Amino acid sequence: MDSVSTVFKHEKAARPALACEESALRHELIELLATNGLTPVFQPILRPHEGVILGYEGLIRGPEGGPLHQPASLFAVARSAGLDVALEHHCVRAIVRRFAALGLSGYLFVNISPRALAYADEQGLNIGGLLVEAGLTDERLVMELTEQTADDLWDVLQPILSRFRSQGIRFAIDDLGAGSSNLGRWLKLRPEFVKIDKAFSSGIHNDLLRQQILRSVNDIAAVAGTVVIVEGIETQEDFACVGNQGVAGVQGYFIERPAAEPDQDRIQAASMRLAVHNLFVPPHGIEPDLPVDETGGQALQLMRRVPSVSSDTPNEIVFERFRAHPDLHTLPVVDEGVPVGVLTRSVLVERFSLPYQREVYGRKPCRIFMDNEPQVFEMSTPLITLSRSLAEGNRMVSDFLITHHGRYLGIGSSQDLLLALNHMQLHAARYANPLTQLPGNVPIDRQIQRYLASGLPFSVCYADLDNFKPFNDVFGYQLGDEMIRLLGSVLSRHTDVQQDFLGHIGGDDFILLFHSADWRLQCDQMLTEFSDELVRKLADAGLSVSGGYEAEDRQGQCRHYDLPTLSLGAVEVEPGDYESHHQVAQAASEAKSQAKKSQGAVLFIERRHPAVCAA
Repeated sequence: MDSVSTVFKHEKAARPALACEESALRHELIELLATNGLTPVFQPILRPHEGVILGYEGLIRGPEGGPLHQPASLFAVARSAGLDVALEHHCVRAIVRRFAALGLSGYLFVNISPRALAYADEQGLNIGGLLVEAGLTDERLVMELTEQTADDLWDVLQPILSRFRSQGIRFAIDDLGAGSSNLGRWLKLRPEFVKIDKAFSSGIHNDLLRQQILRSVNDIAAVAGTVVIVEGIETQEDFACVGNQGVAGVQGYFIERPAAEPDQDRIQAASMRLAVHNLFVPPHGIEPDLPVDETGGQALQLMRRVPSVSSDTPNEIVFERFRAHPDLHTLPVVDEGVPVGVLTRSVLVERFSLPYQREVYGRKPCRIFMDNEPQVFEMSTPLITLSRSLAEGNRMVSDFLITHHGRYLGIGSSQDLLLALNHMQLHAARYANPLTQLPGNVPIDRQIQRYLASGLPFSVCYADLDNFKPFNDVFGYQLGDEMIRLLGSVLSRHTDVQQDFLGHIGGDDFILLFHSADWRLQCDQMLTEFSDELVRKLADAGLSVSGGYEAEDRQGQCRHYDLPTLSLGAVEVEPGDYESHHQVAQAASEAKSQAKKSQGAVLFIERRHPAVCAA
């Protein structure tokens, strides 16, 4: 009893001190508003593929090192003092003026609550006049409606939003998916931008569900004509993942932290580097944004949601569930979220078909009939790995369980797995060359277009073999295919997968796209190594043809043939030189034709301007 009394005494003594502290913070806030003591800071928003700045989000900070430095504390004090709307209006004025004074590029994103927007005119925030005063056009302002609910203000807000839109001002939903920022608000507001909350972007590269949510948002945005911006990107992996999802804007500490005076030149240069890094396809060649299987060929795409039962569930209930759902063949047994077994229709029906078995076992727990060694796979398991594991198992299963961090999600079937694998093979045949498994014509064209869109210089190189046709005719297609695979491996060894791209057009024709500074040296190494490797390959096949070979041509005449050699025709592409991948491919093909006019292994670099070449 004494201890309780002591607690009450301490609380009573603490209240005046707490009230005094709150009063001091309120006075500090009022002083900051009166003296313009708050500091605007700006965080860039990047277009991940183009490497350009889409705009900046304007934020606010209190005095460095003080209790009101962070916005959470600042706005908490303002709300308790009834100054939250006044603070928001002050922030809008300070951010717009500072943005204009710094000469920052792109859109300006400014946070404002529905309440502060509704009372803007009444409390003297003339946004149109503020933009005129700052020298900014209305079209450059994007007002981010924060997550505070606007349901009670909607009738008031609608005409205000319409008026601002008629001036050219745009709107965004901030933190979509957090708090009250939901699809209902999207439907009501019809914003020009939506910003995805960091709860859905953090770790997205390793989370298929987050990726699927982002794809769904992108699909809605495409119909609504809305630009999607992903916030909270803090790692290279997440940046690459959301970029490959096709979003228009990315924001987060990985790109840049908020700063009072952003260094635009440095940010722009860093943005270009990030975009270049994000241009490249994985080593196996299929681009992430091509229409591959929806979850990238992983177990999750096979999942069907089937309600589970616990191991204590009576067999009678399980039997009735099977009888009510004729298409259900496997029932997962899950205890506290973790799968412990499976029950199959065939086993239970067979048991209950015997005399008195249903009467004896109907009320007993289903664990006595379950298979306690089910096949279980994490949702991110690649389909190839999954199929190999099932094939190498000591027993055949028709269904398997799918989990996320060990917790049950659903079931998959071997039949669906087979269909998915067939689909992947058909897809690979379309987008990758079946002989070398390098990217084929579709990804090559898209990759060239990406390079052009990046606005960065690059070099394109067309690789082709001389004297390949007679070699193929004389020694047969099998050795000819071996030569093409050899060429692909040589080109791959001297292509930097972090900076360059290698594609296989078909036959003995390959395309290389270079961002590497030493690309000429790489080409020289390709030329030398292919000749050496070819002689070694033929020697291993028992052919002594290092100086060429004698063989009959198609007219039956005996003649001498040189061994195939590699010709490389290259074009250095500067920004603005070409408009489409067709033009780049044509220029590279012409350079290759020039290279083939010379004898032996050669690199020809077209140094004329595209206009001169066209003439």
